[in-house]
Amino acid sequence: MNQGRKKVLFLITKATWGGAQRYVHDLATHLPAEQFDVGVAFGDRGTLATMLEEKNIRTHFLPSLSRNVALFSDITSFFQILALLRQTRPDVLHVNSSKAAALGALAARIVRTKRIIFTAHGWPFKEDRSPLSRSLIYCVSWLTAFLSHATIVVSKRDETIGKQMPLIGEKVRHIPIGIEAPTFLAREEAATSLSIAATKPRVVTIAELTTNKGISYAIDAVAALKKRNVHVEYFVMGDGELRGELEAQARERDVSDRVHFLGFVANASKYLKAFDVFLLPSIKEGMPYVLLEAMAAGLPILTTDAVDTTYVRQVESRNTMALAVGIEKIHRIKVTAEIRFTLQEMIENTLRLY
Repeated sequence: MNQGRKKVLFLITKATWGGAQRYVHDLATHLPAEQFDVGVAFGDRGTLATMLEEKNIRTHFLPSLSRNVALFSDITSFFQILALLRQTRPDVLHVNSSKAAALGALAARIVRTKRIIFTAHGWPFKEDRSPLSRSLIYCVSWLTAFLSHATIVVSKRDETIGKQMPLIGEKVRHIPIGIEAPTFLAREEAATSLSIAATKPRVVTIAELTTNKGISYAIDAVAALKKRNVHVEYFVMGDGELRGELEAQARERDVSDRVHFLGFVANASKYLKAFDVFLLPSIKEGMPYVLLEAMAAGLPILTTDAVDTTYVRQVESRNTMALAVGIEKIHRIKVTAEIRFTLQEMIENTLRLY
């Protein structure tokens, strides 16, 4: 290790792949090597861990850290994080994902880490949970932000919420996620690679198959359009815990011939030009990477009002008919490809907090 480099340790619950993991990857692999000594600690191993190790980023596996709340494993995780911080002595601990962030911020205060940065990838208390669960999660989120020296939010809506929380408002900073200019395959090459037939309009969602992504409402929207003799081919790129349930829903709604589950597709964004519309039917969301990539691909974009952006057309979340009408109309719209936020801007604004 070179003398004088600032030690930065990222902490995240799962080293799989999603928006939070991509965020950690982009920061960890783009911090200037001559200035920063970077490590990443995580619970479950997955794609992120592999990608980091391929880039020679030091990783730390914390076997007890997992997303599900369990008292014994959470206590064990806390002491594993505490031991890691005492061993590595980072100058900056950058925590991500709710549980890892809370445990990490508390442990970092105990060992007196110089800077604790918390990125809230969408406040988790906005999720569809019981009032008691939301209250508890709110308290944990507030405590994490209180223990941190700065809290990053990736959407303006989350910034507004954060600044209204007692005693932490001045710590909240809105730093939009940014991307490098993607490389896209040409339309026909992308369609051939995905084995997509020459039908139109082709609507695509790229998402992890979880409740928050609202895929079930999109399936119902396709079914509603079918009843009106409006033909739409809907493609879902991604995998997750709800895949079997969603496939069953498509069969029950008699649209399994129009709803296509492509599973996990590596570097999925490069295939975006195969499609005519990008759909994000989320019921809880921040500002996702796939939205910026769809903008860069020049696709008409339809989201719900759960997505924090004013740059694209939005309809009410959980509203099947609003989605159906939006899908029917939006594929005729012509848009211009653009990148609103660059990765370099995100890195520079984050470094100011280190």
